[in-house]
Amino acid sequence: MQFDYLIRGGHVVDGTGRRAPFPADVGIVGDRVAAVGDLDASSAGRVIDAHGHAVSPGFIDVHVHSESTLLGGRDQMAGVRQGITTQLLAPDGFGWAPLPPDQAREMWHYTQFAYGSPKFPVDWPTIDSYLSLFPGRSPANVYPQVPHCAVRFGVMGWAPRPATEDELNAMERTTRAWMEAGAGVLCLGLDYQPSAHATLQELVVLCKVAASYGGIYAAHQRYQILGRKGAWEETIELARQSGIPVHVSHERVDDETGPILDRADRDGIDLTFESYLYPAGMTHITMQLPMWVQAGGPAEVLERMKKPEVRSESLTHLRKQLGTRGNQIVGYTKSGRFIGLTLAEAAKSVNKSWEEFAYDLVLEEDGVQAFVFPWQTPAEENARTLDRTAVHPRMLIASDGVYDVPHPHPRSYGCFVQVPGRFVRERGLLSLEEAVYKMSGFPAQRFGLKDRGRIAEGLPADLVVFDPATVCDRSTWQEPIQPAVGVEWVFVNGELVIDRGVPTERRPGRVLRRG
Repeated sequence: MQFDYLIRGGHVVDGTGRRAPFPADVGIVGDRVAAVGDLDASSAGRVIDAHGHAVSPGFIDVHVHSESTLLGGRDQMAGVRQGITTQLLAPDGFGWAPLPPDQAREMWHYTQFAYGSPKFPVDWPTIDSYLSLFPGRSPANVYPQVPHCAVRFGVMGWAPRPATEDELNAMERTTRAWMEAGAGVLCLGLDYQPSAHATLQELVVLCKVAASYGGIYAAHQRYQILGRKGAWEETIELARQSGIPVHVSHERVDDETGPILDRADRDGIDLTFESYLYPAGMTHITMQLPMWVQAGGPAEVLERMKKPEVRSESLTHLRKQLGTRGNQIVGYTKSGRFIGLTLAEAAKSVNKSWEEFAYDLVLEEDGVQAFVFPWQTPAEENARTLDRTAVHPRMLIASDGVYDVPHPHPRSYGCFVQVPGRFVRERGLLSLEEAVYKMSGFPAQRFGLKDRGRIAEGLPADLVVFDPATVCDRSTWQEPIQPAVGVEWVFVNGELVIDRGVPTERRPGRVLRRG
């Protein structure tokens, strides 16, 4: 048989999580896997020697702020260099379509902490005008989610109140339009504006629309208003009332969530969650303010923050939110000041308390700033939590990567490769097939990508060839912009985007659709 590419001599990790790595060749014709097995008698336009390497399905990142960076710039290849061949759009419900240009630009300003400055005109009045950005320009596939922030903003603006019946009907129509366009998920960020003000009733109504198309619900939960336990309870109640499968963004297993997950097992709740397996998060300081302060649009919030009484109450709140270490790292400011410094270092440099510095920075930077937020718990406890999280059967891997900022979280460049490197090879907590399943077959199955996440004849040729003995992340808290190592070849739709560890010029990414 004649192939376009023949990957010879590797061990296939098929993405199901049920089968140990097995020796097999993989033949590719066009954009498909044409054969898996002993292909010694076959020939190909190019043969790749994969001896000593694993051959796995392309990894799927279900939560990553990569929409802009996939279209060009410093970080365009950061994901595919880790083996990520499909990335989901609209994490945390962020989105800019279908919105008129003035609203889209206002929403970009609000989300700029996670996306940097726009590289192109922010003008996508229709869903198709937005999705058409990616084919031929992105090295990875993209998969749309319904961006609740944009859905609500398009109907209600920044209004911090429940929706009226007419407004809810309008949101239903936009949600349905996204699902008709192939979205597989209703995605929310319930600590972000304006989604923070959605009632449970609103969520149930929109979830029923998504569920009618076979979609699921995924959310950054409502921590700021309800607290962590209350946020989990709201998600579970939503599943009960709407009947939709639910997925929780960037969580972990500890003494607080362990019993909740155990109860979900007993009660038969269709629930999963994701983790990036680093003991720190990343967001903007604005989200650490009292919800009544951060309610509304960026201009409204900044004007409110100038009032002395708002400052006084907010500083008391921030003092508790920031903890006692001052080890948060400045990742982004609009002016470029303080990048890479800790909160304690930056505040000392201008002779302010930590909370004063953080509050004033929001005002001085026009609201555009972001920090890496380490967990404020002991290192030994963090390690135990990560170990418990890594092995939990409901957990899949997602990076929550933030790109196009000066000092990103190291998860952006290292989340996926650290799993086989640290949690398989070094810690021995997962088998290789379990780790690959959490990065490929599991997210594909959960999010409705029925033909991705596995290696089998006839399926799309999204493939990763990596060395289990060397694969690892090099990104650190101090130097986060460090490409992964050990990933030698990456195919997206049958085309090489990484060749011998080096990015190619090919951009074969497509817009994938539910089912």
